[in-house]
Amino acid sequence: MSGPAPAPSSGASGPTPLYRQVKDYVRRSILAGDWPVGHRIPSESELVRLSGSSRMTVHRALRELKDDGWLRRVQGRGTFVADRRTRLDLLEIRNIAEVIRSRGAYGCEIVLHERRLPPAEVAEEMETKRGASLFHSRLVHRLDGAPFQLEDRWVNPTAAPDYLGVDLTRQTPNEYLMRAAPLSEVEHRLEAVLPGSLEQELLGIGPYQPCLLLHRRTWSRGRVASRAWLTHPGDRFYLATRFAHDAGLPLSPEPEPEP
Repeated sequence: MSGPAPAPSSGASGPTPLYRQVKDYVRRSILAGDWPVGHRIPSESELVRLSGSSRMTVHRALRELKDDGWLRRVQGRGTFVADRRTRLDLLEIRNIAEVIRSRGAYGCEIVLHERRLPPAEVAEEMETKRGASLFHSRLVHRLDGAPFQLEDRWVNPTAAPDYLGVDLTRQTPNEYLMRAAPLSEVEHRLEAVLPGSLEQELLGIGPYQPCLLLHRRTWSRGRVASRAWLTHPGDRFYLATRFAHDAGLPLSPEPEPEP
């Protein structure tokens, strides 16, 4: 087994319970990539020895992690890291905060939130006049403290004039825009990319970590409302799309998560 044993910790309300320390240790090992999907984690006996906790404490920690979807147990073989990747559906506009809350604690880091002149290519895609300024935000959405999605978004002030006044730690851009600029049209484009230096820094990943980059452009009331680049570490998402047969579109099986 690699990595240190769970270390005692405490917070404002007192020492962290031992079972929580064991849970935090397992989660950190998974989120850091030390224990990938399908990895057999140390046995209860090993965790008892490493943490100095009782078997009952370790058993509770592992049981709760299994109930929360972090682990899966195979009778007679052991306990393994479960596939917790999020389904990314091109046909669905989902609030990232809700996606994350279905899996753990949601957090948001605001990197920037300002009004500025956009690059020429952004102005062209936003269909705005040359020299017109736009709202620009860059956020890191987090799951249990770990980076989950990098959102880089430009917003048309004529479509959403109050955007700069929104507290994006309490209300995501998606939540605000769905009310301020109701969707009339959506354009999606997906590509596999390697992260640049900015993505590496903000997502805490290496230069060779594949990412899914979703380009999303939305229209409201006949004008482009926003343009977003949504970068997802590839080991935390998988792509799946379903079409209705009676709409004249072909049906194809969804990709299965890796075991």
